[in-house]
Amino acid sequence: MRRSVVLLFLFCAISGGVSAQVAPARNYPAPVEGDYVIANFHFRSGEVLPELKIHYRTIGTPARDASGVVSNAVLIGHGTGGAGTQFLSAQFGGVLFGPGQLLDATRYFIVLADGIGHGRSSKPSDGLHAKFPHYTYDDMVAAHHQLLTDKLGVNHLRLVMGTSMGGMQTWVWGEMYPDFMDALMPLASNPVEIAGRNRVWRYLAIDGIRNDPDWMGGEYKSQPMRGLTTAEDLLLLAGSAPLQWQKQAPTREAAEKFYLDRFKPAVARLDANDLIYQLEASREYNPSPRLETIKAPLVAINSADDLINPPELGIMEREIKRVKRGRFILIPISDQTRGHGTHSLPAIWQQYLRALLDESKQ
Repeated sequence: MRRSVVLLFLFCAISGGVSAQVAPARNYPAPVEGDYVIANFHFRSGEVLPELKIHYRTIGTPARDASGVVSNAVLIGHGTGGAGTQFLSAQFGGVLFGPGQLLDATRYFIVLADGIGHGRSSKPSDGLHAKFPHYTYDDMVAAHHQLLTDKLGVNHLRLVMGTSMGGMQTWVWGEMYPDFMDALMPLASNPVEIAGRNRVWRYLAIDGIRNDPDWMGGEYKSQPMRGLTTAEDLLLLAGSAPLQWQKQAPTREAAEKFYLDRFKPAVARLDANDLIYQLEASREYNPSPRLETIKAPLVAINSADDLINPPELGIMEREIKRVKRGRFILIPISDQTRGHGTHSLPAIWQQYLRALLDESKQ
């Protein structure tokens, strides 16, 4: 497992799962992996990368209607620090991609691409370090759109959905390419600028790395562990699920062991530059001004125990009214929810996906 796809317990709050969760007995067709290299990719910042590699995996086969429009393609976006492999897990792919399931891969063409700076796509740790272009969510969506249209021959999506960062990018998809999809399902997100506590903890994590003398402006010879420790502790808390953590660690001794057992192997796999860029990619995210431009039916789903998107802010209730065909579902806290990480448990929310697919049938 690559360095920056690291946490189920500590980082699932952001990434939604990791490749280590791959189901032992896959009940859907084997994924096909590949790379697409985009020449002279222009970033929103004005920077240009001569070769931008996007790694992807697909499951199933695209189908076209009589007019040549792809009718069964589904794009699923991963979270910060994650990769498309996280959706191959038993708890995700095993619930959605198998025979007779909602996204049965014998009927749908599922695309799981690694975002810029993530997985096996181009990223700072490949060699450019802090000289890597400063990408945003708009850049990540544009690169995936180019992957779909130029490499995979997908000219329409049946569904765009995503978890956490992928959820935020689902809103971006609906605004950047409003006629490109039939349905949208953002999970664990809010369609507003990253501000308040959500921006503060990200800023603290980034600042902790940059203030470590061992970071050396991004040209470190070994990982700046003091800074990464600060960042990892914040990621741990951001993804916490109080009810489950109390059950798993009901004593002081158990809680300390719970932390150490997860922290040590996780922080050892991180790359400091990759993490800074991943957290900073949200800096310009703000779909709020253009919500009225979203055309496709949209169902947004959050969990009431999500620290990153706490329901008491009332953001979703306010903003969803501006989406013509939008609906918001808040999942109450239960023994099944896992805080922010509830986004990767379709067994909890798949009934809403079923309703969205039914509603958006052409």
